[in-house]
Amino acid sequence: MITYPQQRTCPYHPSPGYGELRDGTPLRKVQLVNGQEAWVVSGHEQARALLADPRVSADRTNTGFPMIVPAGVAAIQTAPNRPFLVRDDPEHNRFRRMLISEFTVRRLRQLRPEIDRIVHDRIDAMLAAGPPADLVTAFSLPVPSLVICRMLGVPYADHEFFEKATSGILRGRTPQESTKAGADLLEYLTALAADPPPGLIARLKRERVGTGQMSLDELAFTALLLLGAGHETTASMITLSVIALLEHPEQLAAFRTGHDAVPASVEELLRYLTIVESILRVAVGDIEIAGEVIKAGEGIVIATGVVNRAEDAFDEPDRFDLGRSAVHHVAFGYGVHQCLGQNLARTELQVALPALFDRVPGLRLAAPVGELELRPIMTIQGVNALPVTW
Repeated sequence: MITYPQQRTCPYHPSPGYGELRDGTPLRKVQLVNGQEAWVVSGHEQARALLADPRVSADRTNTGFPMIVPAGVAAIQTAPNRPFLVRDDPEHNRFRRMLISEFTVRRLRQLRPEIDRIVHDRIDAMLAAGPPADLVTAFSLPVPSLVICRMLGVPYADHEFFEKATSGILRGRTPQESTKAGADLLEYLTALAADPPPGLIARLKRERVGTGQMSLDELAFTALLLLGAGHETTASMITLSVIALLEHPEQLAAFRTGHDAVPASVEELLRYLTIVESILRVAVGDIEIAGEVIKAGEGIVIATGVVNRAEDAFDEPDRFDLGRSAVHHVAFGYGVHQCLGQNLARTELQVALPALFDRVPGLRLAAPVGELELRPIMTIQGVNALPVTW
């Protein structure tokens, strides 16, 4: 029986150990790294069907849930006031409706000039200090951190603390270190929510906590979710996008000359890189699918890194091709729990990547890809540092 998940050996390809998962069988029982058995779904059609099925739960407190996450994440996701993203409807939908207006295409269009200014300020700073540079600390991480700080009202002066805490939650050396990092960040955001600077946290406190629709603890957990997801995921996407483009010069040339096609190119990058490799669920009713029966209480793992390379959904799926239409990828999930911040992530990528390659035309890797330190399994995929020069 195959073990899941398995470590990547290349920043932008799923583990070579997933060959068995890609043999055409859309779902199968596997042994998870925590010793639990669960269904791993690799078929594109089946993944979307299950993610939209009301008999499939995102609630981590349900019996049989496949908790293949770091200890700090598990502590946050099973807390009484846990973030809405790991709850089911109607609670999930109640919180989502309070936030959705902040992440619409229209709202992000309004924020785009500010995102553009942040991107160019960071490029100015990187050019002034280098070459060389670590792209992660000089550009990939500060851009989404600054953007989400401005949106939420979190002081950017505290960025070293919350970036380190988020990293500790996801990649702590021990379960205790991961759990402590989560507790520290929650304590920080609870204090901030009590007396927030102007921004989304302050508006939620005034309009939702003040009217009894949300508790102060729930506001702190919501802020923790938005702050962590708002910078960590997009930072990884920017970094891995740069690696993939520099490693595929013909695609980079097309990217540089095809600014009108940037939105479509970003969709292919999201598909190809799939930095969140697994979406975790549990069945709360028996589900018959693809000739199998997933019984209530059995764990389900949507292997998004494999689903986004499914041959029945994408022609030559291992080929990086900015000319393809990849909008049906599941990098942001699917169904009612689809990523709330996907429009923000898309906008940041659509601004950051063209600006970087336009203003630093000689950008190149300063270390072989094979020497980059890859992040471990059970966390957002990426690299901790990316030496570049120009």
